[in-house]
Amino acid sequence: MDISGPEKAFQAAQRRMGNAVEHIRSELTSVRAGRASVGILDSVQVEAYGSRVPLNQVASLSVPESTLIVANPFDPSQIAPIERAIRNANLGLNPSSDGKVVRIPVPPLTEERRKELSKLVHKLTEDGRNGVRQIRREINDGLKTLLKEHQIGEDDEHHALDKIQKITDQHVRNIDDLQKSKDDELLQH
Repeated sequence: MDISGPEKAFQAAQRRMGNAVEHIRSELTSVRAGRASVGILDSVQVEAYGSRVPLNQVASLSVPESTLIVANPFDPSQIAPIERAIRNANLGLNPSSDGKVVRIPVPPLTEERRKELSKLVHKLTEDGRNGVRQIRREINDGLKTLLKEHQIGEDDEHHALDKIQKITDQHVRNIDDLQKSKDDELLQH
């Protein structure tokens, strides 16, 4: 990692930690909260034309009502592989087709399933917080190296470490907010 000074360190911290938060945001999108959302199918890979491709590359997805997702295959011969991929994705969904489209009813979550999903949300967000802290460690190490090599002074290093900690705290708060929001979404009936 190229940290040629405190400013570069701040930019690297903002960029890398921001990417970590966005990764968590996208991971949480795939955790289903009882309402139909095409995001819950993001992890589904369909065996099509000799390779595995994301579902949204073989079908258009829509949510005509709050408890139903419809997959409209670009090629009708892909209906069976799409159904199979959704069943095998371990999302608790049971698709059916009429030969033209695949209907995916989204059943209401049981209390037990809500708690399991809440635990998953907590694990994902804790991994995200750890990732942000790891980025902080790497950048702080880079700043300490600059101090050792006399490229910055002790005061500069001290101020830079404080600023990196503030940037870290902000990104950890962002992850906490994502966790709280997803938990609220999961646990409301």
